[in-house]
Formats: sequence, C-alpha cells, structure tokens
Amino acid sequence: MSELLIEPLCELFVYYYRIIEVMKIVDYGKESETVEFKESTGELKEGIKSIASMLNKNKRAILYFGITNKGKVIGQEASDKTLRDISQAISFNIEPAIIPTITALDGPSENLKVIKVEATGSDIPYSAYGQYLIRSADEDKKITREALRKMFTGAGFDFISEIESTRQDLTFEKFASILVSKGYHVLSTSSLVKAKGLKNSDGKYNIMALILSDQSNVSIKVVRFAGVDKTSMAQRTEFGNQCLLIALQQAMDYVEALNETNVDLEKKNGKRDLYLFDFESFKEAWKNACVHNSWMDMIPPAIYIYSDRIEVVSYGGLPYGLTLDEFYEGTSHPINKSLWMIFNSTEYAEQTGHGVPTILSRYGKEAFKISDNYLTVTIPFAFKPTWAFVAEKQNESLILNGSQKAILTALKSNPRLTGDELAKATSLSVSMVKKSMVKLQKMGLIERYGTRRSGYWILK
Repeated sequence: MSELLIEPLCELFVYYYRIIEVMKIVDYGKESETVEFKESTGELKEGIKSIASMLNKNKRAILYFGITNKGKVIGQEASDKTLRDISQAISFNIEPAIIPTITALDGPSENLKVIKVEATGSDIPYSAYGQYLIRSADEDKKITREALRKMFTGAGFDFISEIESTRQDLTFEKFASILVSKGYHVLSTSSLVKAKGLKNSDGKYNIMALILSDQSNVSIKVVRFAGVDKTSMAQRTEFGNQCLLIALQQAMDYVEALNETNVDLEKKNGKRDLYLFDFESFKEAWKNACVHNSWMDMIPPAIYIYSDRIEVVSYGGLPYGLTLDEFYEGTSHPINKSLWMIFNSTEYAEQTGHGVPTILSRYGKEAFKISDNYLTVTIPFAFKPTWAFVAEKQNESLILNGSQKAILTALKSNPRLTGDELAKATSLSVSMVKKSMVKLQKMGLIERYGTRRSGYWILK
C-alpha cells in the first residue's frame, strides 16, 4: 500500500515545489541585474538580449516568461515546442554559444505556465543579435566602445597583435640588438618576426611591430613644469619615434638623472642621504605604463614632472574584470599579452607582479588615481629640488639676452642638438653659441647628461 502512495506523493511534492518557485518571484516583485521578467515569448528577442546583457555584467542570468515587469504572474503556453523554440533561438543568436537550462513551472492555471531560463557564462563579452549590451540595474544598455575593448582584452583577445599597422615598411635593427644584448640569437628578420608575433593572422605587420620598429611614430614625452601645475612649462623632451624599448629606457635614464639627494638631518643614527623620490617605484610605474597601455588608439603613456611630484600617466584604466583589491595585491592581468612577453624576455617586466605593491608600500593607495580611461601614478618629492628653485627664479626675475633665449628655445624642442646644429637653428655663430652655452651652464639653466657623442642637454 505504501508503495502505491510514493508516486502520487512525489508528484505532489514537485507540484508544490514549482508553486513555491513562482511565489518566490511574486514575493521578490522586481527585476534586477540578474533577473528579467517577460510577459510572454512574444518578447523572446528582447529576453535573449537581456540574457547576454546579464552575462556580460554578472556572468549569470535568469529570464522568466509569463510574468509582468511588475512581478505579477500571468503565465503563458509552454508546450515542448515552445521550450524548444526558446532553446534554438538562444543557440542561434547568442555568441559565444551558451547552454541554458529551460524549465516550465506551474503558473496560475493548468494551461498557463511560467518558463524559467537560467544561464551562466564567463566567456565575455556575449553578443545577442549582433549587439553588445550590459546590465545596469534592471536595464540593458549598449556597451561603450572602450568598455567593449576591455571586455575583449580581459577575455584574452590581444588587439595589439591583430590590428594592422599603418606602415608595412618596417625594420627592427634596434629591437634585434636589444634581444642580442639579452642573450638571444636573432638569425634573421623573418625569424624575429615569427618568434615575437609581429604579424597578424593576415600576415600583415601589427601595431606591436610598429611600436617596436625603427620607424615607430609613437611620441614618448617627458614634460617638466616650473610649478605645481601645468601653467608654466619648463621643458618638453621627446624620446619617441624609435623602438619603444629604447624610448622607455632613455626616459627612465632622464628621470633618474633628476633624482638628486639631500642630507636628512632628522635621522636618529646620524646623517644620511635622502633621495628626492624612490626611483624603484618610478621605474615600476613607468614600465607598467608602457607595457599595459591601451595601444589600440596609439595614445602613448607620458611622464609629467612638477616642482613637488612626478606623474606617470597611461591610457586605458584597469583591465575588465580586475578588481581594485586584485590590482593592489599585484595580480598579473596583462592587457597586451604578446607585448608583455617581449617585455618579460628583455627584463622590463616579470611574472611576480611586485610593481604595484612596491609603489603601494612606499607611497600608499593615494599614489594611484584610476578612471575608466586613465591610470595615473603620483610619486611625491621628499623635498623641493634645486632645479625647481632655479625654475622659479627664472620665471620671476632671470633676465636672458636674445642669444640665450634662442638657444634655450631650440634645446626645448630638441635637447640633442650639437653646437653646429644650434648655430644653424638659432642663426647664431658657432662661437656665440659656445659662449652662450657656457653662460647658461654657469647660471644653472642647462646641464649636459651622457657622453659627448650620444648625450643630451637637460634644461633646468
């Protein structure tokens, strides 16, 4: 007798379970970032868009048919064909493909059911009918171009390797010489191109090839200002238009030369040298800015130097899916994976992810300013540098003659000019250039850095 009761009891249990499931929806009463209501499968297309939208935001989605957007259960027909049509529509119109779970729940009557569609997926971004949407509260909104890029890069798509370079007549002599100096054997240009992924899937040079080439048109600037804001520019030095790795190093060397020392008299155990700033922190910030910059629009990172701080600015913000906590912990999430591998092989990047924690330990979270499009690292100075006083003095009362002003203007445009080149650029005699240069050095306005052959002038 008991066995005869088991099957009816099971059916009754399932029936009440489904009723409870529907009641939960009624009690909830509203849609959310993971739940969407549709009155019927007449809104199937919009419902499928909502699934993709919710997956893009939260990697999970629940869609109900037979419920108004106010949460009222009205039910709808739910035959096997209806469920099959929903499954096929999802399969045909969401990319990448997902496998949903579709269930017919009991509704307000025997013939009117509530259809529940559940889906999960982490292979973002998902498109529906060719559109990319993202959930915001209970709405499906169009994804911005930049957010979509971040989704693709966060999912592992390497834009820098696929986007075609605007130039195809590229050479890589400087890049090859760097690799050789690191112990790599470069047998030929073709082997270098293949090994480092400098061509896209169509066999064309990609953006990464362009920024590493001898013909690179990327501008890498270090700009110095006379005060704490951008009101008065003291010097703009260009290191770009060459292989990115060389530009990176030259900019780093330039900033290191500005890292003067002072005597710390407050040290309990005696005097010690106090550096203007922690160069290791700057170095990590600058290398990260170059390798993790969003290069798709060819907007380069930059270094801005004020009288009280250095700012390292890169374009692109945080990778999609990387939380602030993960960022501060040093979680490795390369935006440009192929470029990061090259940086790693040339010792400009490494896998431990210690760069951000290094800066954090020295300057705290306030060193980082993060927006959707930019990431700025601010490194404050420990004291006011000598060249800042000189710049202020120059702005306030320093009187220069016409020859000296002309030379400073020329050096601001190109600090690598030789004496003969300065004479030509300023229409002065070579002897007048030499005399003026000596005077400018004595005034503390310029300083020579590097060798006679390959060095450059630093304007103070």
